Amino acid sequence: MPSSPNRLDFPTMEAVEAAPHEQLARWYRFLPSGQTREQQAIMKRIVARFEKMGGMTPAIDKKIGLGGVQ
Repeated sequence: MPSSPNRLDFPTMEAVEAAPHEQLARWYRFLPSGQTREQQAIMKRIVARFEKMGGMTPAIDKKIGLGGVQ
């Protein structure tokens, strides 16, 4: 996963645009809300794409769990 220069575990906007529904779900659930404006913009885009793709389905919820382990 390409990361933001401001936080190594935060995805880039390009990664968010290319991410499938399940990856968006993982970021939606496990990433912090963001400390910088860049991170907040990325998180806002994650939420928008995730919701457009159908949000948290029972299948994805079960697959990613609470700890993110596959």
